[in-house]
Amino acid sequence: MALPIFSPVDDPGPDFTSLLRRSGLPAMPPADGALSVAHATTVVALRFAEGVVMAGDRRATEGYSIAHRAMDKVFPADRWSAVAIAGAAGPAVEMVRLFQVQLEHYEKVEGVSLSLEGKANQLAQMVREHLPMAMQGLAVVPLFAGYDLRRGVGRIYTYDVTGGHYEEADFQATGSGGRDARTTIKLGFREGLGRNEAIELAIEALYEAADEDAGTGGPDLVRGIYPLVAVVDAEGFAAVTESEVADRFLNLIERRRAERGRESGRGEPA
Repeated sequence: MALPIFSPVDDPGPDFTSLLRRSGLPAMPPADGALSVAHATTVVALRFAEGVVMAGDRRATEGYSIAHRAMDKVFPADRWSAVAIAGAAGPAVEMVRLFQVQLEHYEKVEGVSLSLEGKANQLAQMVREHLPMAMQGLAVVPLFAGYDLRRGVGRIYTYDVTGGHYEEADFQATGSGGRDARTTIKLGFREGLGRNEAIELAIEALYEAADEDAGTGGPDLVRGIYPLVAVVDAEGFAAVTESEVADRFLNLIERRRAERGRESGRGEPA
């Protein structure tokens, strides 16, 4: 298949979605009416001293059933940013793939990468274009975070189904368990958290969300399935190893057991 050729006045430039449209191709798959689809649930992001931590549980639900137990919800957008998804799983993953290609396409055409604000704006445009599907019940609500090379800090952006995007000061969580996750982070957050402290807080937030929300999956010790956690800092995007996440969850569970044991002991008569 030959690459399309455009006149100078009709050149889509570095916008990959415009390139698709002008080539007669849909940027996103069309909706086919009311469908039974899997939904991704809880994702969180929080700043720490050197960057941002992003994490997401692995469960996807379909009504009252578990559709997938090990779905990926945290992805690298490019080297310096990450995107996490909540909402209709299929369209959300397609949006992430298109977003990744868009950022790569822009960098190849322009010779430089987009600023972090520019990346957030590009994702907002994709969410806005998805609004007709959202009105049919296939909403996608991403969470975007990255390391701002110009400012030398981590930054977080949240979205609504209309494409509105807003920068968060310190942390954010979205999805069915987002409220419980935000409450946990709010209680434990402080300025200048270290990497390990931020990872611990993100893990605890997902643990508490899973304890309260049926759609959020906690650690599955039998199957060895644990939430995905990633860090974006001056070194770029890096996924936290599964073994590290598993160890931190096991330590958290042991702490909770010990706390419960102490509470039970206080309730016994002398």
